[in-house]
Amino acid sequence: MGEKVLMKGNEAIAEAAIRAGCRHYFGYPITPQTELAAYMAKRMPKIGGVFLQAESEVAAINMVYGVAGTGKRVMTSSSSPGVSLKQEGISYIAGADLPALIINVQRGGPGLGGIQPSQSDYFQATKGGGHGDYRLIVLAPSSVQEMADLTAKAFDLSEKYLVPAMLLADGTMGQMMEPVDLSGISEPEKAEKPWAVTGTQCKRKHNIINSLYLVPEQLEQKNFERYERYKVIEENECLYESFMMDDADICVVAFGIAARVSKNAVVAARKEGIKVGLIRPITLWPFPKAPLAQAADKVKGFISVELSMGQMIEDVRLATECKKPVVLCNRTGGMIPTPEQVLESIRNMAKEGK
Repeated sequence: MGEKVLMKGNEAIAEAAIRAGCRHYFGYPITPQTELAAYMAKRMPKIGGVFLQAESEVAAINMVYGVAGTGKRVMTSSSSPGVSLKQEGISYIAGADLPALIINVQRGGPGLGGIQPSQSDYFQATKGGGHGDYRLIVLAPSSVQEMADLTAKAFDLSEKYLVPAMLLADGTMGQMMEPVDLSGISEPEKAEKPWAVTGTQCKRKHNIINSLYLVPEQLEQKNFERYERYKVIEENECLYESFMMDDADICVVAFGIAARVSKNAVVAARKEGIKVGLIRPITLWPFPKAPLAQAADKVKGFISVELSMGQMIEDVRLATECKKPVVLCNRTGGMIPTPEQVLESIRNMAKEGK
């Protein structure tokens, strides 16, 4: 363990990205993630990196596309409306099978909504967001330490599978400060990237970065191949935390800041004699279907705790094949459920089961 330093979540992401070898950042300021861009503006010139505040979010994501094609580690960050503007470019990056990291520090929506925290971009992140058949690897931290660790993890997974990755955080986590240990994050050894556009030196064929296939059969084959890769990711890269689930009769499902609130509620419910546990998805895609399917054979019901009108709840129902009831405990518009609200939902489900 190294020495811990007190850092704001947005800054922890930026420092972790730098330590993981990112030397190219393109973005545009938007609350509540602007500290991330400001940190990059300060640090990148000092380490020989590139910080560029683009003229728009659309420009920023296309700059990311360009650098990703050269095989360099590159990232952008924004918040909900800004990420919406990046969706076409993200689809291009996915269609060109390139690694890149997109940070979304979510705020309330739809539209401009508000600048308070939200989890209402879940569908956008996990179901594609842009046009076409594609997926992003989506990681959801629930602490400042995880904001750092999962930033490095996202770069590694993105490069391993040539799939763009997204870190899905929220306004609270971006702004809150916690002790964080960055000593375990380092730049990986340089690996051969035979697909990258780096100049041939007359030693190999030209590499062409492209997402346009005018022959339908060729595009179909590319999509089939991409989904075979996605299947491997689902089999090997699913991350989740199981808390007090061994003897649980009720399962709470929550990610990010909602999981922190829910964990307090689970502990309080246990003190009241209610057997309840928590499954926290860390990868939102791939979604932890297996542990939820196993829980569905043991518990009497599920509670999906979300900062939205109910989006992850659909994946919980799919994973459990609707074997047991799934209810929503939520706040929206920038509001966060309290531990007491979650506890009340747990009590209600416990009463119904008697």
